[in-house]
Amino acid sequence: MSSREKLVRLRSLIAESGAAVVALSGGTDSTFLASVAASVPGFRVMAITVRTPYMFDDELKDAALFCRSLSIDQREISVAIPASLGDNPPERCYLCKSELMGAIKAAAAESGFDTVFDGTNADDLHEHRPGMRALKELNIRSPLAEAGLKKGEIRELAREAGLEVSDKPSNSCLMTRFPHGTTITVSELRKAHDAEMRISELGFTGARVRVHGDLARIEFRREELARILDEETRKKITAAIRKSGYRYVTIDLEGYRSGSMDIREA
Repeated sequence: MSSREKLVRLRSLIAESGAAVVALSGGTDSTFLASVAASVPGFRVMAITVRTPYMFDDELKDAALFCRSLSIDQREISVAIPASLGDNPPERCYLCKSELMGAIKAAAAESGFDTVFDGTNADDLHEHRPGMRALKELNIRSPLAEAGLKKGEIRELAREAGLEVSDKPSNSCLMTRFPHGTTITVSELRKAHDAEMRISELGFTGARVRVHGDLARIEFRREELARILDEETRKKITAAIRKSGYRYVTIDLEGYRSGSMDIREA
């Protein structure tokens, strides 16, 4: 099927539900899903966004601005660092998804919604995603995946719809910046958050700051590694990271790769 045909399928899947809550993270997938849901005639939709110490503040702001722009009813709920995630265990993603989606499902029920949608896409089904098990256990539906929509197709359709998030880099929770077995604290999460914001302000999008005690190991996107050859650029990067509170700064020559901390800890 073409992306257009998949979009028709998506609208049909949404309409069949009658009403649903969209777990809105502020990223491209969930934002696109919410926009389509809001455009289906007669469909009742509400967005729920979770605020946690290990999520990015900008994602929350983007989600709120988007909902206001389309007059989508939005509810924000706050979740502290769950005790099960305190030492950043290897099964972190499954435990986190169980906690957050469980909270969203409970909040949805309080507002009279039986169905919860999340932004999982068709590409996610073929990757190592431990959190998928939690979605099945909680009966969370993933309409984008059900319609067969892949990430590239979602970005294309979002761009055509005029959504600002169409080219937004994918992100992940801040706990992925730390090795498994590391005690997770709000202050350390804030340091990592601040460091990545500083890197972004220097014009590097999609970079990751991996934390090893006082050392910050930066993974830049491969297409941006050449920029780091410039000495002045490296000085700015080092100064920015040290302002965030790290003593040592190193650049990972392999560049950004998803789940690199999991691979190294395996």
